[in-house]
Amino acid sequence: MKRRVALRGLTALMTVALIGCSPDALRFKSVDISGADYAKDFNLPDQNGQMRSLKDFRGKAVVVFFGFTQCPDVCPTTLNELAQVRRLLGPDGERVQGIFITVDPERDTPELLRAYLANFDPSFIALRGSPEQLAAVAKDFKIYYKKAEGKKAGSYSMDHSAASYVYDPQGRLRLYARYGTGPQPLADDLRILLK
Repeated sequence: MKRRVALRGLTALMTVALIGCSPDALRFKSVDISGADYAKDFNLPDQNGQMRSLKDFRGKAVVVFFGFTQCPDVCPTTLNELAQVRRLLGPDGERVQGIFITVDPERDTPELLRAYLANFDPSFIALRGSPEQLAAVAKDFKIYYKKAEGKKAGSYSMDHSAASYVYDPQGRLRLYARYGTGPQPLADDLRILLK
């Protein structure tokens, strides 16, 4: 009798565990972080001075990336790949919003951010907060960034995390997209989220 009860309990537990694994989660190529208790939102001015938060983009999948305009490799590669993702999605690409949050507000002026993003996709939005706002958002997103002094006096670069956060059209955090995976895996994941 005890054995039968234990088996039923184990069967019920396994059933609940399998139900919790959605078919979509098994198909994502990025890391599924649905339900994570961080990176819930941002409230920062964009390159035109308008305050922005996730609710402004309801109905779109949102991809958030932290970087800076003088980044030699990671940032332009990521933004270029995101532009390619929008093209790969065809008409659904219009339902994807790229958001670039600068970790270098000292040098990344609104004018520079507008010009920089125009090189990749005119629909992309840049967010630029004060150092205090940036620190708060970076903490909430668990993003690392730090000024790295250069060889010449007054010159510096920025070390920073290189992944992107992906939200579904309802504004829920869903995926952590690692740097360097290429545009096709993210396009495949976004197709699932846009269904």
